[in-house]
Amino acid sequence: MDNTVEKQENIRKGWDGISRFFRANSIWMLMYCTGCCAIELPQAMTSRYDMERLGMGPMATPRQADVLLITGYLSLKTLRRIIYAYEQMSTPKYLVAFGPCTLNGGIYYDSHAVINRLDQYLPIDVYIAGCMPKPEAVMNGFNDLIGMIKRKEANGWKKYEQNKDWYRKNQIQALGELRIKDEFHE
Repeated sequence: MDNTVEKQENIRKGWDGISRFFRANSIWMLMYCTGCCAIELPQAMTSRYDMERLGMGPMATPRQADVLLITGYLSLKTLRRIIYAYEQMSTPKYLVAFGPCTLNGGIYYDSHAVINRLDQYLPIDVYIAGCMPKPEAVMNGFNDLIGMIKRKEANGWKKYEQNKDWYRKNQIQALGELRIKDEFHE
C-alpha cells in the first residue's frame, strides 16, 4: 500500500517538474503597450536579442497568454482594461511591469488620471528597471521570470486569488465600479 502511494507521489512530482519546465520555456506574452517602454520590445524580438529562442512570443488575446506586459504609465481607463485582460488569462499567469511609471507613476506621479502603484491593483511578478529599459534589461527581466517559474517563485496569480478582496477593494476605490466576468461590484 505504501509503495503505491509513494509511486503516485513520484509520478505527480515528475509531471509537476515537466509542466514547470515547459511553462518556463514556452512563455506567451500579451503586450499591453501603455507608455514609452513599449519602444524597447521590438528590439528584444529582433535577431540581436531574439527572445523567441527563449520560447517567448507575442499572443493576440489574454486567453492565449501566460504573461501580461505593462509597459509604462496607466491611466484610470487603462487600469480598467488591464484588470479585464488579467482576469481573462488562465492560471498560472504572470505580470511584468516596465519602468518607473508602474512603480511610482514616473514623471506623471502627480497626475490625477495616472495610477502610481500598479501593485495595489494587480500582483507584479517582475519589475524591469529603466526609463526606458534597454533591451538587455528586458531580456534580463525575462530571464529572471523564467528562473522564478522554474523555482516555483512566480506566484503573483496565487497571491491575487488569496487576497482578491483586498485587490478588488483597491480596484473599486480607484475606478468607482468594476465589471469583471459578468460580475458587478460597487
